[in-house]
Amino acid sequence: MTITEAEIIKVLAEEGNMRKAAERLFLTQPALSQRLQSIEKEWGVQLFIRSQKGLTPTPAGELVIQYSNDLLVKREEIFETIHSLNTKVHGTLKIACASIVGQNWLPKVLKDYVTKYPDTKISLITGWSSEIIKALYDGEAHIGIVRGQAEWKGKKIHLFRDTMYLVDKEIQDMEDILTSDRPFIQFKSDSNYYQEIQQWWQRHFNYNPRHQIIVDQIETCKQMAVNGIGYAILPSITLNGEENVHKIPLANNGNDDGLTRDTWLIGYESTFELRQVEAFVDLVQDHARCLYDYSNETN
Repeated sequence: MTITEAEIIKVLAEEGNMRKAAERLFLTQPALSQRLQSIEKEWGVQLFIRSQKGLTPTPAGELVIQYSNDLLVKREEIFETIHSLNTKVHGTLKIACASIVGQNWLPKVLKDYVTKYPDTKISLITGWSSEIIKALYDGEAHIGIVRGQAEWKGKKIHLFRDTMYLVDKEIQDMEDILTSDRPFIQFKSDSNYYQEIQQWWQRHFNYNPRHQIIVDQIETCKQMAVNGIGYAILPSITLNGEENVHKIPLANNGNDDGLTRDTWLIGYESTFELRQVEAFVDLVQDHARCLYDYSNETN
């Protein structure tokens, strides 16, 4: 199978539709149909069942799809290895990043990266930290950026630590919570973030919040707090200093158990040797060292 044929099979499997696949491959539908027939003739089996609903892989087709994907991944790995031998930074940088970092901090890093290394391409996946680790295991990313206490046995570099803040339009002091009827807005994910906040609350208050609102996106949580719906506990990475709210740090103070959130760069030792990855690691560490916590500004 040629690389072009592998790309055709990969796109057909991803799209499940001849028209959409033809558009991605810059082919006409008749030309794509002819190419597929030729590939099926070469393998001696039907690879897709065609119907009004689209394309469905046959059992043999599933095997050929996997073979095509493996072939393309291997080709890219070889290209990257060859490029890593050169002095110039080339190739594709595949990053899997926790959504909160991808939304609030990583864009500045990537802007500098593409400016400094214009011959590279970037592939970015965002999601929960558990999804980032899976992407590394599955070979979908060179490098991962995760939050919290990441269970990773490979190389692991600490980038920065967020202070956690109680954010609200009205509450100015932690003691105000005792008399407030405002709802506690919480972000719930697959990580231990939600659990850590629950544990912190139990250490400081002997009752559950009177009213709670649970959301599945931290940006939604922030916007609801900023717009005065209730109070939330947010990491400093989400606060740019322009929010017109009170910010009360949940930091260590005497015997008080503070609450912080760490961000880590993780990956396999071998991928750190790729020049495009090496360049990114250096740049991301520079940005981490210069990270400014806007939430420390006076309200």
